[in-house]
Amino acid sequence: MSLESLADKVLLPGFEEPDPPDWLRRAAPGLGGVVLYGQNLLADTDAARLATLLHAESDVVLAVDEEGGDVTRLHYRNGSPTPGNYVLGAVDDPALTAAVAARIGAGLREAGVGWNLAPDVDVNSAPENPVIGVRSFGASTGVVSRNGAAWIRALQATGVAACAKHFPGHGDTVADSHHGLPVVALSEREWRDVHLPPFVAAIEAGVDSIMTAHVVVNALDPAPATMSRRLLTDVLRGELGYDGVVVTDALDMGAIRDSVGEPAGAVAALAAGADALCLGAVGGEGLYRRVRAAIVAAVDDGSLARARLEQAADRVEALRQRIRAGGGVPADPVPWHSPHSDTGPSLEAARRAVRSEGLRGPLSAPPVVVELRGSPNLAVGEAYWDLAGPLEARGSAPRAVHRLSDADPHAIDAVLAAARGVPLVVVGRDVARDTWQRAAWETLRGARPDSVLVELGLPRPDVLTEGQRVFVGGAGRPNLQVAAEQLTAAGH
Repeated sequence: MSLESLADKVLLPGFEEPDPPDWLRRAAPGLGGVVLYGQNLLADTDAARLATLLHAESDVVLAVDEEGGDVTRLHYRNGSPTPGNYVLGAVDDPALTAAVAARIGAGLREAGVGWNLAPDVDVNSAPENPVIGVRSFGASTGVVSRNGAAWIRALQATGVAACAKHFPGHGDTVADSHHGLPVVALSEREWRDVHLPPFVAAIEAGVDSIMTAHVVVNALDPAPATMSRRLLTDVLRGELGYDGVVVTDALDMGAIRDSVGEPAGAVAALAAGADALCLGAVGGEGLYRRVRAAIVAAVDDGSLARARLEQAADRVEALRQRIRAGGGVPADPVPWHSPHSDTGPSLEAARRAVRSEGLRGPLSAPPVVVELRGSPNLAVGEAYWDLAGPLEARGSAPRAVHRLSDADPHAIDAVLAAARGVPLVVVGRDVARDTWQRAAWETLRGARPDSVLVELGLPRPDVLTEGQRVFVGGAGRPNLQVAAEQLTAAGH
């Protein structure tokens, strides 16, 4: 096999257009897979449409980030129908977690997607973490370990490959690896006690793939984990005995792009022990060709052993074969019989996880809703969320919806004028962590002490200590429905 063909087998490129460009369609039969991103999916049916198009030409494996809740690709334009990990960890019922994951898997199989780059099994030990937050099952190692394992088993039972991420752990960071290189100040003992066990549990659950993190844990290796032989080969392979696919986080992220660059990062990741290289969506054909050329050149000059590239290609091909042999999805992969609810596991989880503080009663009249639209991290993107629709479904359609993208006092004055004499509901994501959102909420609450905050981000009642507050732990559709229930029938 030519070096170019071997290189293709370990590459997972993306594309920026709504439809796969010609270069990708030509390359697809030989690729390790193709990753679909939010910008490719303009409707909830687009994943199935793209899968039908690409699978008519080859058996290429399609991959997505479908974590549920905030991080969704199949439902990017309409909001996820399942809650994310924070809600599942807050409830801490592995059977419920499994039921939610099974429904995600069934949806992916129906859409023709065989590889889910989820779940996130980071222990979110830093509340100010800008990129993990509600994507994590929580700050408890035990909660993350048992719910992560349940999620993986249930997803893979549907024939979809899972991916535990982000090894060796992205939960203790206060920087976003999409924009820079986070450095984790942990001792090796702290890492082994807190952040390693969820990956051990994932391996024991038979996880098909593990994704690397673009982070430095100085106590383990001064190199980023994606390029660390100690972590990927000595620890993951040698110590933990993992023989599945190790896939990198996207190489176009700032942590790699702005340091060594994507081509050099790809070669270093392979040399360290990674098998599949996620390239990201930005850059398209140019990035794909540069990375492939760098791999070929590295084998030619001896800086990357051909045997290492062949080993990586073999692991990816073995996973592709398992995905292709996955078979159909049972009508109800995990039968759900709940003592609490007859509405299904997603809504039950959201209802059991919601937390209200200081809520005085249901809205007295249709409200004015203020949406604080902060800039989401790139993992979340511009995935849809909406509170007005769920309020309308509860018979309390807002009189008006105002969207604020900054803390401009004139915009806040206009909101207060519009809401004079009617209830005021403020909804935002990570209000506790985002300086301008928090300032906007405090200004609105100061002028209207009866206003209600709906926090979609990581619940922080220790920071947001005043006023009427509803913490729903995510921006999926069940989260917003439960918020509307809390506002229209206090104590639901």
